[in-house]
Amino acid sequence: PSHGCYIHGLFLEGARWDPAVFQLAESCPRELYTEMAVIWLIPVPNCKPPATGTYLCPIYKTLTRAGTLSTTGHSTNYVIAVEIPTDKPQKYWIKRGTALICALDF
Repeated sequence: PSHGCYIHGLFLEGARWDPAVFQLAESCPRELYTEMAVIWLIPVPNCKPPATGTYLCPIYKTLTRAGTLSTTGHSTNYVIAVEIPTDKPQKYWIKRGTALICALDF
C-alpha cells in the first residue's frame, strides 16, 4: 500500500474472523486457534479507539503471554494492540482472552 503495511500469518485465540461480515465472531467448537485475515496496519499518532464497534486486540509473540516486564511496563512478549471490528463490547472479548498470536508453540 502507499501508506501503512500489511500484517499476515497471525492466529486468533478466543475468537475467529468471520469473512462474511468482516468482524470477530465466536470460535467454532473444539477450535483453539484460527488464522486471522490480512490486517492493513495504518499508524495514526494519538489515535483513540472508538467507544464501540472495535476490539482493541493485543498481539503477542507466542502463546506464553507472560514475559519479563520491559521499561515500558509491558511484557516483552507483547507486540502491539490493533483495532478489530466487532459487534460486541470490549469486555466480551476480554473475558474470552481474545488475542492475536504471532507464532504457535507446536
